[in-house]
Amino acid sequence: MARLSFLRKYGRPNVAIDRAEAAEWASRLKRIDDPVRWIIEAATIDGDSSAQYVLGVCYHDGVGMPKDEHAAFRWYKASADQGNPRGQGILGYCYGEGFGVAQDDVEAMRWYRRAADQGETVAIYNVGYCYEDGIGVQQDVHEAVRWYLRSANLGNAFAQNSLGYCYEDGIGVDQDLALAALWYERSAKQGYPWAQCNLGYCFQNGIGIDKDETSGVYWYRKAAVQGHARAQHNLGFCYQNGIGIEKNEKEAIKWYRRSAERGNIFAYHSLGYCYQNGIGVAPNPQEAVFWYYLSAEENHAPAQLSLGYCYRNGVGVPKNEREAVKWFRRSAEQGNALAQNSLGFCYEEGLGVKKDLAPAVYWYHKAASQGNPWAQCNLGFCYANGIGVPKDDVKAVKWYRKAASQNHGRALDKLGIHFQSGLGVEQDFEAAFAYFKLAAEQKHVSGIYHLANCYEKGIGCAVDLEQATILFERAAAG
Repeated sequence: MARLSFLRKYGRPNVAIDRAEAAEWASRLKRIDDPVRWIIEAATIDGDSSAQYVLGVCYHDGVGMPKDEHAAFRWYKASADQGNPRGQGILGYCYGEGFGVAQDDVEAMRWYRRAADQGETVAIYNVGYCYEDGIGVQQDVHEAVRWYLRSANLGNAFAQNSLGYCYEDGIGVDQDLALAALWYERSAKQGYPWAQCNLGYCFQNGIGIDKDETSGVYWYRKAAVQGHARAQHNLGFCYQNGIGIEKNEKEAIKWYRRSAERGNIFAYHSLGYCYQNGIGVAPNPQEAVFWYYLSAEENHAPAQLSLGYCYRNGVGVPKNEREAVKWFRRSAEQGNALAQNSLGFCYEEGLGVKKDLAPAVYWYHKAASQGNPWAQCNLGFCYANGIGVPKDDVKAVKWYRKAASQNHGRALDKLGIHFQSGLGVEQDFEAAFAYFKLAAEQKHVSGIYHLANCYEKGIGCAVDLEQATILFERAAAG
């Protein structure tokens, strides 16, 4: 049972990983008196290197005995010194992680290589990992891929997943999303939860494989039941939004909680959002802030933005614009475009910070360059009115166009004004009318008013007083 617990937890070629089953075997061992006696006898009396390795694993994972990293190291070392490849490979891990011994990356690599020379697939994978991250050896991502491929072809699930990462991100190889999905699938079918989650993501988003949201949920669930926190969060997200499965907000909360219990910062943020908006739970702004704060403190940029909004608007906490700016800034400095735009607005209006138009424009530009339509419109407004920059109608039109292409109502209205007035662009009443109409379709009040004005006076269209009256009333009603 000790061996079954290990094999199901870590897997081996042709032995699928199933960490739920591994936990069940470990639980059964606890109900047996002296369950690993035969392993101890084989390791001590017979001096069997495989038994010494297994005994190290028992001490390592607390299978049949209390955890003891120093005892685990001693038995791994005894096994490795006899030339056992698995003992050598796990000894490399001990040196690499400082597990039961002082950390020594060079010594870790030495033992990984000795095990790899005997064809031990986990050690071959670990040599690749060391090359990828420059652990105990000069970093060389191409060499990393070579070792990953060798291990993956021998059926190692960890290496197959890492090879998928390399192909997905173009690390040491040309990017090839189809090959990424292929290697994720090979690893996932062996039960490796990280690969199952990665494959689920590929199916959900059509990365290297035909988009199939139902299959995405299938693989997320496979990983989630093994306790994979990211997959648990992603499964919750699918339930929340009805992606590949029937929408079920209470089930979403269940999986978010399981993920949060494992410290997943995305789950913290999602729980905060659910509590703020009453999704699957009763609305509770204070509870929302609690979860946002946990995530924000772990440097999760979207949660920092959400927490900033709570402080700015007094949601679940007393209104505090200075505190809002603090969190907007932390998020913005990580590249979050929404936070950058919000920080720019705070500088423009003097909310929680001294009014300063130069940094307002700076942050608007940062966000606008990432394609945020609100920031693009705000930047256009700055150029149109000489706010923090010299007045420049041509640049104003440029940024309004970018936001308008994303159906941003205010930008569509502003662009209509520029075409109607010939500011920064050749005057074109028909184009102005078209932009006002698009703004009105976005329910932008100013756009509705300007469209009504066009119908009243026949600017860019035929006079239609009935339509003008309807639109003026709609604009007046807000």
